[in-house]
Amino acid sequence: MDIDNKLNNLLKITGILNNVFRPQKSLKKTRIKLHNTLALPVLLYGSETGTVKASDGRRITAAEMKYMRRTAGYTGTDYRTNAQIAKELKITPVLDKLLENK
Repeated sequence: MDIDNKLNNLLKITGILNNVFRPQKSLKKTRIKLHNTLALPVLLYGSETGTVKASDGRRITAAEMKYMRRTAGYTGTDYRTNAQIAKELKITPVLDKLLENK
């Protein structure tokens, strides 16, 4: 239940960021900083206390990569793995940060 609320809030925030800071008109660096400042704390708040199931981990990764793919300029149908996109944008996946906090 808690993960559902956090993911809904994350998707709302990233949706607003996508509408306000269009990938074509803003720098990747700026979009990543906004994501790290506004969206990540929503997921990381209270992450030390709960456990992350495998299914929840996949949902968290999917929500994060939905935003990051758009930031990198790719669509969902472009063949790029999550690792390739993370390496290109020089980011650490959220799931790794969650597991690091434990």
